[in-house]
Amino acid sequence: MRRQVYLIPNVITAFALACGLFVIFKVNMVEPGEGSYQVLFTSVILILVSAFADLLDGAIARVIRAESEFGFVFDSLADAVSFGVAPSVLLLKSLSLEQGTSLSFFAVVGAMIYSICGILRLVRFSVRATQAKGNVEEEAAQKKNFTGLPIPAAAIAAVSTNLFFVTPYVGEWFKLGETSTAITLTCIWAILGFLMISRWKFPSLKALHFRVPSFHLVLLTVVFAIFLLYGLLHYFPLMLFGMTWGYIILGVILSFIRMIAGKKSKTLEDFEPEEEESE
Repeated sequence: MRRQVYLIPNVITAFALACGLFVIFKVNMVEPGEGSYQVLFTSVILILVSAFADLLDGAIARVIRAESEFGFVFDSLADAVSFGVAPSVLLLKSLSLEQGTSLSFFAVVGAMIYSICGILRLVRFSVRATQAKGNVEEEAAQKKNFTGLPIPAAAIAAVSTNLFFVTPYVGEWFKLGETSTAITLTCIWAILGFLMISRWKFPSLKALHFRVPSFHLVLLTVVFAIFLLYGLLHYFPLMLFGMTWGYIILGVILSFIRMIAGKKSKTLEDFEPEEEESE
């Protein structure tokens, strides 16, 4: 039976994949340890563009009713490259580590943990999405929050942290040696890997609702937009670092509050960590 392949969503997915591949190929042409601020900055922008395209292709596919099995698998594989592999390659290329040392081995292990956990996260998401097809309640529950840190958020957190450490004005506040930087970044990559495969719930931005009077909402939106635009124009690495890690910390705090409240409590019951599935 011939299956239909829709053009527009898959072209956007291919564009997102191209952004991730460009990051990998570009940084591989740079000598290890010579990942300059400009190279990292460009790579971060491309990862952000890829994340936006990843969000856009699914939305367009749903709007024009162009969802297909091919597009679903293609999107998952593109995410594995752009958000699972590219950040790890960027990390290893940006560190000035001598080959064959225990520190370089430690960094490689951290990068591998991140990439493997990211791919496992995508596999789990694909399986759950397939199982939930046709189940209205299950599909609605999956839209409220994510089980485990979404891989695009993990990738943006990873590359923004990498960029944060080499930003010129950040270097004026505190300075870390090459060894300390390598150990810190590697540990962060491993933590992000753990969060991706964890059973903790992270909020979906679509599910965040605030009851604010319309006038106050408009005022707050304008003020927030001004600060956001100013920050992005003048302190882009710091703003991106703060926003991504703010989201991650929010998810961790909500999960911890739910764990402390206990299963009998109705407090944040949507953030109840999932139990391990038995084989």
